[in-house]
Amino acid sequence: MVLSHGVGGSSDESVHSTFASRYVRTSLPRFRMPEQSIPKDAAYQIINDELMLDGNPRLNLASFVTTWMEPECDKLIMASVNKNYVDMDEYPVTTELQNRCVNMIAHLFNAPLGESETAIGVGTVGSSEAIMLAGLAFKRRWQNKMKAAGKPCDKPNIVTGANVQVCWEKFARYFEVELKEVKLRDGYYVMDPEKAVELVDENTICVAAILGSTLNGEFEDVKLLNDLLTKKNAETGWDTPIHVDAASGGFIAPFLYPDLEWDFRLPLVKSINVSGHKYGLVYAGIGWCIWRTKEDLPEELIFHINYLGADQPTFTLNFSKGSSQVIAQYYQLIRLGFEGYKNIMENCQENAMVLKQGLEKMGRFNIVSKDNGVPLVAFSLKDSSRHNEFEISDFLRRFGWIVPAYTMPPDAQHVTVLRVVIREDFSRTFAERLVVDIEKALHELDALPARVPNGDIAALAAAAESETQKQKERQAISIWKRAVLAKKTNGVC
Repeated sequence: MVLSHGVGGSSDESVHSTFASRYVRTSLPRFRMPEQSIPKDAAYQIINDELMLDGNPRLNLASFVTTWMEPECDKLIMASVNKNYVDMDEYPVTTELQNRCVNMIAHLFNAPLGESETAIGVGTVGSSEAIMLAGLAFKRRWQNKMKAAGKPCDKPNIVTGANVQVCWEKFARYFEVELKEVKLRDGYYVMDPEKAVELVDENTICVAAILGSTLNGEFEDVKLLNDLLTKKNAETGWDTPIHVDAASGGFIAPFLYPDLEWDFRLPLVKSINVSGHKYGLVYAGIGWCIWRTKEDLPEELIFHINYLGADQPTFTLNFSKGSSQVIAQYYQLIRLGFEGYKNIMENCQENAMVLKQGLEKMGRFNIVSKDNGVPLVAFSLKDSSRHNEFEISDFLRRFGWIVPAYTMPPDAQHVTVLRVVIREDFSRTFAERLVVDIEKALHELDALPARVPNGDIAALAAAAESETQKQKERQAISIWKRAVLAKKTNGVC
């Protein structure tokens, strides 16, 4: 019989559970690198535990960004996570997949391409970078035109609605372009094409139209803008173009509204951006910018590098970036096809209607969003005298929902809105559950005292002080009355 002997007094940390180890029981420095290494399982556990305090991405109804993909695509992402997209010579297949995506999207947007022509476009880290690149192309094209005419080219401007995403403000500030904004108005929360064209002058590099406003999902009327701008160009001799910011709507309109003219079917639309990580159904980190023709992207903006291998043309603000999202976009395009995207977008729209109808039955909300547009529901309280939309947003977090509340831009800033974005992974059950939880939030708020508006704090403080003074006076009168009555009583037998 063989006897086994343990080594007395030895300590092997591997036999201890993670939570019993000193690495988990002792806090790590937050803003300095620790002096010593720690085991990989402890590092994982520490980070994983802290991340548990984040919100659930599936319940984050503030975001347009995709939060679910098929497991097969997850595998492709993980298999390519170590590939640098910019190394085109080393990863030629990835480069080929990117080019296929550009051409598929260009055809989806009705680019005027011949049978053997390839589309002009680029993959980006999102619509923000895509918009920067499109804006730079418009600025350089305008500068070249003004220089050729012997005119000054130091004061370019761009016309947008006040409802544009902040990346347009960034472009204007970073690249020294004046931003001319068409103000909104009560009940009309997108750019008015007529007012936009009125703002156009000889220094306007382009007019930016939004296909899917962040505020309420509404599509701006690109067709009307094109017609009005065509007329003004004919009258003035200018050739002011249009860029369509289709970050949200670019992967919706072709499937839900195929007859809607907003894309390259309109002659003044020279470039379009779209977010692959929104309704393109890819995780965050992918966008696309497509140009109508090669002439719309000035050649001097394209760099040619060869220190990674063969000659590589590039037009980006970034250099290194991962290949995973490009591969994931290609997966979605060939996996789903036109039919699959159409089914998903129709399902999202139907779930948006379920939520909208549930809110309308409550009788407490005005619906600010439109039925035609991005599948979302934006709504505001009919009566906010007791409680407001920000309080509802706060209460919904107690049920796990993240529903943003925000005020509209000028001149509709007096309107406050709640917005629920309907994504692929937001099911009908989720929509029905959210309606129930909003009702619960309203009931709980109704049972609470009315909120105090900021502007009324001083008035309420003065009223409270006045009430306190009255109480003091009543108390003094009461004491005086008791003293008088006591004297009267003393004189009675």
